[in-house]
Amino acid sequence: MDWLEWNDDAFALARERSAPVLLFLGASWCRFCKELDEFVLSDERVARVITQRFVPIRVDKDRRPDIDARYSKGGWPTLAYLDDQGELIASDAYLEVDELLPRLELIANYFAQSRGELKRRLSEADERPRAARARRGELDRELVDWVAKTVLETSDPVFGGWGREHKFPHFEAIDFALIRWSQTGDDAMRKLVLRTLRGMQQGEIHDKVEGGFYRYATQPDWSRPHYEKMLDSNAQRLFSYLEAYQAFGDASFKKTAEGILDWLVTTLLDRETGAFKGSQDANPGYAHLATRAARREFGAPACDPTIFANWNAITVSSLFKAALVLGQEEVDVLALHALDFVLEELYDERHGVYHYWDGTYHLPGMLADQAYTLRALVDAVQFTGENRYLEPARALASHAIETLSNHDEGGFWDLRHDPKAHGGLKRRTRSILENAVMAEALLRLGLVSHENDWAHKARETLESFAADYKRYGHMVAGYARAVDLFLHPPIHVIVVGPRAASETTALRRAALAPYVASRVVQVIDPAHDVALLERSGFTAGKGGARAYLRRGRESYAETSDPARLPALLARIERGS
Repeated sequence: MDWLEWNDDAFALARERSAPVLLFLGASWCRFCKELDEFVLSDERVARVITQRFVPIRVDKDRRPDIDARYSKGGWPTLAYLDDQGELIASDAYLEVDELLPRLELIANYFAQSRGELKRRLSEADERPRAARARRGELDRELVDWVAKTVLETSDPVFGGWGREHKFPHFEAIDFALIRWSQTGDDAMRKLVLRTLRGMQQGEIHDKVEGGFYRYATQPDWSRPHYEKMLDSNAQRLFSYLEAYQAFGDASFKKTAEGILDWLVTTLLDRETGAFKGSQDANPGYAHLATRAARREFGAPACDPTIFANWNAITVSSLFKAALVLGQEEVDVLALHALDFVLEELYDERHGVYHYWDGTYHLPGMLADQAYTLRALVDAVQFTGENRYLEPARALASHAIETLSNHDEGGFWDLRHDPKAHGGLKRRTRSILENAVMAEALLRLGLVSHENDWAHKARETLESFAADYKRYGHMVAGYARAVDLFLHPPIHVIVVGPRAASETTALRRAALAPYVASRVVQVIDPAHDVALLERSGFTAGKGGARAYLRRGRESYAETSDPARLPALLARIERGS
């Protein structure tokens, strides 16, 4: 069967043939998508009906998350039946041949006989008035407290994590719980973090042979996993184990983080580009082999070579952290190579960050790519001491505000407006998590650039969700983390001194070394960062490098001794 791409030509063909569209949404790593393709859609009877009565379109959900967000049933594969304008008629998950055949005939017959009625109903839906402006709520401690209570109450009290049928780690909830424990001393939060991280370590979801984690588990004890390994979820789990090692000193957390890092570099690093591939396919037979030698003989599962901007940006942030915590300076180089690839091949100032690269760039202007890349750029400023990443960060933030701002409800749309979009893509949405990531990145950008306007946009973005955040359950943890950052400003460590000087580097590393819930670190070199130094309010000293610690509008301490910094950070954190 000849599958078409999602484009104007495919829908023009549907209108020409007066036929509905069959949209097959899948993922390159999805076992059931492959089985549907191989055993169902390739069936001669199914293929004949689809060819004769539908216009078939195939979409990879990772390459087109905008399409996935509007048509997926929540999992993959998804078979979505659309009219010739791209409006949804119905959708299914995996169906066997004898289930799919009558379904196809029913949809095709319905479309042929009732197309006029369908169009009328869709037209009425489009004309319904919408509120001109959403009610905005207040950002306060009650909001953060409610999310903390929900995160605890919805967690698994035995094995950690969240979810009953499918067990995902939910990185944002772990991070929020760790921040909460650090700030309040809430022992229930500490136990939740330890229970979740240790449960994953000990469960089948953890690949104890080659390192890294499988995508998710289907049992509460983290067993019976789906065996695909994803770049983004492994990078996020790397960050979680690194932070937990910083906070608790548990050597097993360090070992787990080292295993994730080793797998990422060995398996997903594309040596030619310096960026990271998207995923490694699932293969239960391979996963059940207990030694590396046996796996080498068996043959490793294939990797999807697609380079996704948002997933690489997430990985960059985790690699910077790994280089510092694990004492592996060469990992900083890997992080910078991946970040530079995104900037050079997937970003331009006219269109923002593109979503993926497969030899060329595709799909510009999605919020997820802008938000995570902006966060990675700010992390590059912190972890390398290089302010050269400030200008692309400022340009990217400005572009996102200009092209993605939702002027009625506040915050950001998930993708840029496309007047030629089909069906569900005409309706843009607002993701609370991606808006929260963007707000966090803007708050931190405001600190390292010493410009207040970014924080104003961050506040407006967070306020736009404050009236209805409760409907997201524990999934709102990422939003609460961003609100907490706004209410509980980070400790800002500013090291003034020559960037290449050993004493400057020592102060920067000492400021980043301990676990601190909210912290921003930057280096200002008086010889090269003249405008930045002026905006910061500091002056170049004559006695070498010096670190200044402040939070919000209050200054707390200054020192030229790296050994004093951890104690100063702890004192400021506890006293706030």
